[in-house]
Amino acid sequence: MNKFKTTNLPQHPDTIAPDGSEIRLLLGVNGGGLAHFQLPAGQISKAVIHKTVEEVWYVLSGKGEMWRANDEQEEVVLLEEGVSLTIPLGTKFQFRASDDGPLSAIGMTTPPWPGEDEAAFAEGKWDPKLTR
Repeated sequence: MNKFKTTNLPQHPDTIAPDGSEIRLLLGVNGGGLAHFQLPAGQISKAVIHKTVEEVWYVLSGKGEMWRANDEQEEVVLLEEGVSLTIPLGTKFQFRASDDGPLSAIGMTTPPWPGEDEAAFAEGKWDPKLTR
């Protein structure tokens, strides 16, 4: 039997993603999971590529940029409140937050995140800049 679940956004990060962003875990179902990502002001994530999952992101607050590249295309998009984007399987990506404040987004991963070995480091557009 499937039971209903309810949660609130955790006050503190549950973990740090391989790309260096703070992760607050939300809920999931058999087909996927939801998480909150946050990158501090002025920080640049490490570039990664996922091995088996795809993601859909929705920016909640802050400003920044997302670089994505795969065999078919490459682009940099502005990240700001209300922007939604996809990270298809086989896409290298990297993101950065403006100096004005943290960049916060929620992301749905499908299938559910399998663990730390999912993300492989890739060559990105920018040099990573992380305080941790």
